[in-house]
Amino acid sequence: MTTFKLHTIETAPEGSKAILEGALKQNGFIPNLYGIMAESPEVLKAYSQMNQLFNETSLNPVEKNIVWLTVSYNNSCHYCMAIHSMVAKMFKLSDEMVKALRNNTPLNDPKLEALRQFTALLVEKRGWASDEDVKAFLAAGYTRKNVLELVVGIGQKVISNYVNHLAHTPLDEQIEAFEWEASGINQE
Repeated sequence: MTTFKLHTIETAPEGSKAILEGALKQNGFIPNLYGIMAESPEVLKAYSQMNQLFNETSLNPVEKNIVWLTVSYNNSCHYCMAIHSMVAKMFKLSDEMVKALRNNTPLNDPKLEALRQFTALLVEKRGWASDEDVKAFLAAGYTRKNVLELVVGIGQKVISNYVNHLAHTPLDEQIEAFEWEASGINQE
């Protein structure tokens, strides 16, 4: 297994230091994902900028958390499932909703379930949604703008999911209670 360095502010390339400092200030710790991404300032910047852009979309915090957890589930990302389970709790998603997202089971709210299903479909079909799929998502109460905003959220998570797959990112102590393991999902 190839080992990737878990950078600190002191060991990171110059182009990554400011983002790591910002993460430390915001979270009280530097997530291991950031420590690994720091090896490439460009990757860390891309991920951080996409996170900022996705946070600026018209989707509300609950919807954003559904997207993050759905993408991470469909990509079998142990790290992102753990950290976004913690984040979802911080944004007051119910235990029932977080459990459903971690188990890939339907949500009780029809509109939010439509978001979960459409996000999963986009990931599984690599963006090849049919006109009927898009119409069903719109009929659930979402907009064409939301369809495009999902591309940003999915893209953001694909970056982190793939980095975590490559680096086998260890869970941070702060998220160990949210550990998640893929079951029945293809991990080659």
